[in-house]
Amino acid sequence: MADNALGRFLRARREATAPPTTGRRRTPGLRRGELADRAGISVEYLTRLERGTDRSPSGQVLTALAEALTLTADERIHLYRLIKAGSTCSPAPPPPLRPTILATLDALEPTAAAVLTPALDVVACTGGFRAISGLDGETNLARFAFSEPARTHYPDWDAIATSRANALRAAADLGDPAAAALAFELSITAGAPFTDRFTTAASLPASTGTERWGLHLLAFECLFVPGEAEHRLVVYFSQH
Repeated sequence: MADNALGRFLRARREATAPPTTGRRRTPGLRRGELADRAGISVEYLTRLERGTDRSPSGQVLTALAEALTLTADERIHLYRLIKAGSTCSPAPPPPLRPTILATLDALEPTAAAVLTPALDVVACTGGFRAISGLDGETNLARFAFSEPARTHYPDWDAIATSRANALRAAADLGDPAAAALAFELSITAGAPFTDRFTTAASLPASTGTERWGLHLLAFECLFVPGEAEHRLVVYFSQH
């Protein structure tokens, strides 16, 4: 992370945040102690973050700071990108799909179907899936579920958001690095709606069931694809 961009951003947002009192103050915005109290961290640790001597805060700390500073959705995304810019590690891309799996998707057209990773990345899909998924350029079902458009796309948003968080938690607990990285991202960008579900996840993702996408009531079946990547083929059938 070049030139302590994270520290500069945190300090700028702290100084731009309205203080709890309106009396005369020597500094603008919140004092370090006030922000530290709101976020539940020590003043010393906040000082290290702002000065750039600590550039690897946990997702829990970043979420607490985002809440304490009442960051907007765009500001939360920027905060995550600042952390990501300073990281040299990223999950390895999944191996390419076998030609027979792609042929299976072709044969399923126009049915909605997709091949997913454990972290819910859409590796490949049918045109039928693209037409009703609402992803609009997004490539991950969990990230989409905690975006603003998803709240109108999914009439049963609460249940679907919980399902996506459960799936990420199960994959992350089994050591999937992409799932762990996405959980870290969403803990910052989505905040409590994600973290509350992720930390209390108590069930495994369903391999069959129903979901509402827009006007579509869909029954789905999840079929595991043999191979090291642990892909799964999910097929969605319209219910009338």
